[in-house]
Amino acid sequence: MKNSLSDWSKEQLIAEIKRLKKRKKFGLVWEDKPEDVAERCKSELPVLIDVTEREISGDSKTTNILIEGDNYHALSVLNYTHKGKIDVIYIDPPYNTGARDWKYNNDYVDENDSYRHSKWLSFMEKRIKLAKTLLRPSGVFICTIDENEHSSLGLLLQEIFFDREIVCVTIIHNPGGIQGKNFSYCHEYAYFVYPAGGTYISTVERNDIDPTPLRDWGKESSKRKAAKTCFYPIYVKDGEVLSFGDVCPDKFHPGKANILRKDGVVEVYPIDRNGIERKWRFSRNSIEGIKKEILCRRLKDELVIVRAKTNYRWKTVWDDGRYNANVYGTQLLNSIIKTTFPFPKSLYAVEDCIKAVMHNKDNALILDFFAGSGTTGHAVLNLNKNDNGTRRFILCTNNENQIAENVCYPRIKNISIGYKDSKGEKVNGLGGNLKYFRTDFVDAEPTDKNKKRLTLAATEMLCLKEDAFEQVANNKKGFKIFKNADHYMGIVFDQMAIQDFKDAIRGIKGRFSVYVFSLGDDSFEEEFEDLEQKVTLSPIPEAILRVYRRIFRG
Repeated sequence: MKNSLSDWSKEQLIAEIKRLKKRKKFGLVWEDKPEDVAERCKSELPVLIDVTEREISGDSKTTNILIEGDNYHALSVLNYTHKGKIDVIYIDPPYNTGARDWKYNNDYVDENDSYRHSKWLSFMEKRIKLAKTLLRPSGVFICTIDENEHSSLGLLLQEIFFDREIVCVTIIHNPGGIQGKNFSYCHEYAYFVYPAGGTYISTVERNDIDPTPLRDWGKESSKRKAAKTCFYPIYVKDGEVLSFGDVCPDKFHPGKANILRKDGVVEVYPIDRNGIERKWRFSRNSIEGIKKEILCRRLKDELVIVRAKTNYRWKTVWDDGRYNANVYGTQLLNSIIKTTFPFPKSLYAVEDCIKAVMHNKDNALILDFFAGSGTTGHAVLNLNKNDNGTRRFILCTNNENQIAENVCYPRIKNISIGYKDSKGEKVNGLGGNLKYFRTDFVDAEPTDKNKKRLTLAATEMLCLKEDAFEQVANNKKGFKIFKNADHYMGIVFDQMAIQDFKDAIRGIKGRFSVYVFSLGDDSFEEEFEDLEQKVTLSPIPEAILRVYRRIFRG
């Protein structure tokens, strides 16, 4: 490393000046800090171990996942198993308050660390970049944060998701406020990142807003001449809206708002009490789409049309008592398990974040790689219970201070199978199956021996990739078969066992994803020609190594 300018040659100085000139002139710049967990992957490759004693088996058709380990390693595994498969990513990372609430390279980062913000940005950038590749094209990324890194996170997200829309929502999560040096903080932020140019945020149902008049009023723009297609009759009988008439000809003037026909139907026009012809707020072409929201009311001696809207766009400030992190975070968690876990999220704040991007998709896959106390998993199960959905979650958390073992897993277990709360009252379980994995490692040196070891250690990764966990065959000659409904996954560890494997699956109905051990990239298509309509072939471990080379060395 050069210690002074005198150590540099003329050519080196010129090269350095050119490099500096190429640096961006605007944006987020920080000193990247190497991280031990990332450096480790250059010599060891992450895999998964199935912790069978923590499996939860219920009556659900879907299986949720909890991965114990550093989330950098877990995300690396998921880059092979779930690339482009995640619908929603919700994370609540460490807020970098300076209160020694997170570690970097095994040391707590406090407010006196001169590289505190650089370490946090390095930490987050690595993980968000890995997470980005997991999203479906329509997927949405959500990250909550407080004032300490709010602006830094916003710029970081702009760099990583440069082609997406980014909106910051304010959530009032502590109505009482936390006293700062000048302000009392009562809110946090939630960044929503979604594809540009489309509609990806759903509507929220509200019943606390009074109906509004459908007839426009007040200004010249509310008169009939301003929008001719908005002047037509609405047919009402016995107080019920029946249908909508055609747009009235220019020369037709009904004269009054209500015209009673002989059949008892009232034709209601957008005419005010002064006889001025105005217009409905919706054209004839669009009114049909909200017919269920159009109601008739009697106001004195006149029938008026109102719109009782129930679905609204989510606002950018969320203020609801259900978001109180003390009541629906800390107190709720303490009623489920005995713990001193600090600052758990409000269950309903997380639930609404997920609901806001669901588009009524009740079978979504949700990832949280800062799972902490498991609020996201709880929210997913609660949503499924409320609407009979089949959403699934993947939670990743380290075991720092036994968070995975003593907080996240016990909470998920209790809310799945049921528990007695802090008052001793029984709370029914929300259901759901769970597979518990722990990250492990194999040597990264690309020897034949290590490739074989990686293949043997990849069973859990392949089961996770194919969502097939029920083992139906374990042949000592060198293959295993797993299933999920009518989808099967086979692993052939020894090329000499290919024929035995083919014989075993020939009479089984269903499609097979088959992974065959190869020192190279041979998928053995010729050997499976007679079953090509039944199987999809992939070589291992090369497919895994290809992903890891991209992440760790490129």
